[in-house]
Amino acid sequence: MSVTLIIILILLGIVLFLIEFLLVPGITVAGIGGAILMISGVVLGYYFHGATTGNLILLGTALISVLTIYFVLKSRTWKKVMLDTKIDGKVNLLDRDSAKINVGDTGVTITRLNPIGKIKVNGEYYEAQAVNQLIDENTPVVVSKISGNKIIVELNN
Repeated sequence: MSVTLIIILILLGIVLFLIEFLLVPGITVAGIGGAILMISGVVLGYYFHGATTGNLILLGTALISVLTIYFVLKSRTWKKVMLDTKIDGKVNLLDRDSAKINVGDTGVTITRLNPIGKIKVNGEYYEAQAVNQLIDENTPVVVSKISGNKIIVELNN
């Protein structure tokens, strides 16, 4: 087996390992396949080319693996495709000076309030909470209290 084929196996293993490390959470086929390809490349180097070439292949594999991971993480090239745990979505923030919703306004539920769900009041969508009851969707409601960013509603009788 040629050294070129062994190097290709090892490089393919490193690519699969990077995919596992950066894109796919947990232990998956990419990580296991990458490890198998890297280990089998080193073993084939020892088997077909002797101890000296096998040692060089092992050292090169370890060095290339560490350097690749270092430079990929340092360059932040993969930042756009990496998994990210930061959530930057927000619920409607209610500014009391320019509020579009006030106590006594009426609206309709968009989802079931169980006890929290979505409502539509004055053409705007909000997250609201029902007190002491569950309210089905498409039910008329009235805003009974606004506390901070929490909108409390009850049935509109």
